[in-house]
Amino acid sequence: MISLEEAYEQVLGAAFLLETERIPYGDSLNRVLAGEVFSDMEMPPFDKAAVDGYACRREDLDDEMNVIEVVPAGKQPEKSLGRGECTRIMTGAMLPAGADMVVMVEDTEMTARGTVRFVRSASGNNICYRAEDLKKGECVLRKGTLVRPQEIAIMASVGCTEPLVFRRPVVSLLSTGDELVEPDQTPVIPRIRNSNAAQLAAQLRKMDLTAHYGGIAEDHPQSLHDHIEEALRHGDVLLLTGGVSMGEYDYVPAVLEDLGFHILFRKIAVQPGHPTVFGRRDRKLLFGLPGNPVSSFVIFELLVKPMLYKMMGHDFNPLALRLPLGVDFSRRKSERKTLLPVRIMADGTVVPVDYHGSAHIHSYTGADGIMIIDIGVTSLRKGELVDVRPV
Repeated sequence: MISLEEAYEQVLGAAFLLETERIPYGDSLNRVLAGEVFSDMEMPPFDKAAVDGYACRREDLDDEMNVIEVVPAGKQPEKSLGRGECTRIMTGAMLPAGADMVVMVEDTEMTARGTVRFVRSASGNNICYRAEDLKKGECVLRKGTLVRPQEIAIMASVGCTEPLVFRRPVVSLLSTGDELVEPDQTPVIPRIRNSNAAQLAAQLRKMDLTAHYGGIAEDHPQSLHDHIEEALRHGDVLLLTGGVSMGEYDYVPAVLEDLGFHILFRKIAVQPGHPTVFGRRDRKLLFGLPGNPVSSFVIFELLVKPMLYKMMGHDFNPLALRLPLGVDFSRRKSERKTLLPVRIMADGTVVPVDYHGSAHIHSYTGADGIMIIDIGVTSLRKGELVDVRPV
C-alpha cells in the first residue's frame, strides 16, 4: 500500500506525451498548446483613445477649442491639431497628430459659439499607447497552456488561426461485475444499475474527452481478458471499474498481469479509493478503479484527471483551498487519508454533507468540494483550517 502522494507521482511518471496536430483556433477550447504563440503585430497598433471625448493638447485646456474633425473607430484622422484645436473622437479611434490627451465628454461643455470648453480639473491622458500591451514578436501564449475563451481571443488578435496542440487521449471505459445491468434495464434483486460508466464518461466530457464504452464484463477471467484486450484496441487509456479488491471473484489484477501489464500499485492509503490498481503496458495505461461510485469519482478527480492532462502536455494544478471548518468533526479510524464530500457555505466555512460511505454517490450531488483529512487525525474543532478541493 502506498500513499496518495506516492500514487500521484507514479501515475504522472508513467504518463507519456501524445502527438501534436494543427487545428482551427476556434476548435481549440480545452486543448493544450504544443508550441508558443507569438504576436504578429504591435498591440495596440497605434495610439488610440481610451474614452469617448475630445483629443487635444494639454496646454490648450484653459482655452476654448475649435472642433476640426470627428474621428470614429476604424477611421484614420485626416487633420493634425494646431493651437486651440481639438478632434471629437470615439473610444478605440486613432489619435490625431499633435494630440497628447483625450478629455472625456462629461468633462466638457459646448459653448454657444460651437467651441468646446474643459470644465473639470486636469485628468489623465486617457490614451492607449502603441505597443503598450504587446510588441511584435512577443510571446503571448506558452507551450502547455490549457486553452480557454480568453486564449482563443488572444490567438484571434495575433492571427494565430491554426495553433499546434497535443492530441487528446482516447479513453476506453469498461465495467465489471455479474451484479450490474445497464441503466435502461430494471434490475432484479440483488442486481444494481451500472452508474460508474455514466459517471466516468461525464467526468471525461467535462474535460472535452470522449469515452469509448466497452460494456460490462462478467466476473470470469476469460471474459475480463477478452473485454480488456478489445477495450485497449480502441484507446490510449482504459478505465476499468470493479473486480480490483481482495474478494474471491476479483480477478482483475491477475488478468492484467497475464496480459503483460506492469502493475505499479494495487492499494492506496485513502478512504474511499483504497483498492485502486494502476498499470502500464508499452503505450497503454490502465486504471482499475473500485466498483463503489464515490471511490471511482474521487480517484478520477485526484489521479486520473491529472494524468490525462499530463498526456496532453498540461500541468494540472487544481484550486486548493484552506477553509475553516464550520462544525466539530471526528472519526474512529485514521490509518488512511480520508476524502469527504463537503459544502462550502456562504460565510466561507465548510460543512461535511450527509455521507454513508463509498456507495453513497448521492452525497456528492449536494457537495461543492472534497475535504482532505490527513493520516493520524481523528478529530478537528470548529474553526480549524482544512484542505478542500473544489469539484
